[in-house]
Amino acid sequence: MKLFPFFAAASFLLAQQPSRTLPPIPKVEVKRASSRIIVDGKLSDEAWKAAEPVTLLFPWEQRGAKQKTLVRLLWDDEHLYVAYDCEDQDITAMFDQRDDPTYRDDAVEIFLNPKPQQSFYYGLEMNARAVLYDYFYAFPQLLLKRYDFTGVQLATDLRGTLNARGDKDSEWSLELAIPWRNFEELGGKMPPQPGAVWTANINRWDGVEPDRRLSVWSDTGFDRPNPHNPARFGQIVFVK
Repeated sequence: MKLFPFFAAASFLLAQQPSRTLPPIPKVEVKRASSRIIVDGKLSDEAWKAAEPVTLLFPWEQRGAKQKTLVRLLWDDEHLYVAYDCEDQDITAMFDQRDDPTYRDDAVEIFLNPKPQQSFYYGLEMNARAVLYDYFYAFPQLLLKRYDFTGVQLATDLRGTLNARGDKDSEWSLELAIPWRNFEELGGKMPPQPGAVWTANINRWDGVEPDRRLSVWSDTGFDRPNPHNPARFGQIVFVK
């Protein structure tokens, strides 16, 4: 991930105008957690059973197996919670330091915009080692890598052997809790009230080159794999 000058980013977006009919913008209701969530990566807490699952899609022709990813979201007075369940026959993640380029590994992402009338958003990209790369994207002018979320809880659970290329793995899951205070500069008073609508995209980078795939919740409309297009983010609606 790099810092993009405005004109370079704008030219890049214009060069990737869609050549296919795009599906409608998706929407999901984010329910209030009915009980405590322990962030251990296992997704075994009772509260997750009430969360509506989101399946990531493959809008592009890409090499490699299209492995399934399910994502769930919940909230309470303190946190926004995100859970990923990823089929994976070869779990690979090499980066191990905060703000490393985790998107080059087996990784999941969420982009969040608490104020949909503008295009700025927060990005969190997390690999199978539970390493976080976070930033603020003043889209499309500038990606601010030095922005760091505080108090984030993050854990993974691997059903397989990390970075053992010769064996066959099963899946991995990741659990994330983001304190609301991290969104106050852009979104105002937190937590959001029931009925509030944010925009977001949810993504997964899977595999290693040359069989590397991107799957997304909302089709970004580009002809090549690219998750960054806030005009095509889905809607997340907070409900009781």
